[in-house]
Amino acid sequence: MTPELDLSRRNMILAGGSTAAAVALAACSSTPATSSPGAGAGPAGPVTTDPSGSASGSGASAPATEVAKLADIPVGGGIAATLNGQPILLAQPTAGTVVGFSAKCTHQGCKVAPAATEFDCPCHQSRFDLATGKVLGGPAPRALDKVTITVDGGAVMAG
Repeated sequence: MTPELDLSRRNMILAGGSTAAAVALAACSSTPATSSPGAGAGPAGPVTTDPSGSASGSGASAPATEVAKLADIPVGGGIAATLNGQPILLAQPTAGTVVGFSAKCTHQGCKVAPAATEFDCPCHQSRFDLATGKVLGGPAPRALDKVTITVDGGAVMAG
């Protein structure tokens, strides 16, 4: 005769809940528990540019991609462009200096667009400085993510 197992709904939830909690805690860990080849493979994320123009960030450096012509970006203004199929924003705060940012709003991920002298999110009216990407107003919690930009002759390169 085998002992009866208590498979009540309450006991199943309790048993499953502790397993789910362990999985959730492992997922929130800052260091991966295990890694298999190809797991988590993908873009390393945005790379930022410091004031000296040198890049920092994670991942191997990919070849730069032309995303615009310098002549197409008004001095003191910005334009929308794409990098590897993703929307980005480019601005020329002063003649010959170009900066780039992700066009993904840091509030809820809506696509930010260039306006006269700033970048604006149409979803909840967050506004961003076109030279720095910093929040000027609205619910966005932080600045736009930076994208590494260089100018090569008349070509604006990203990546």
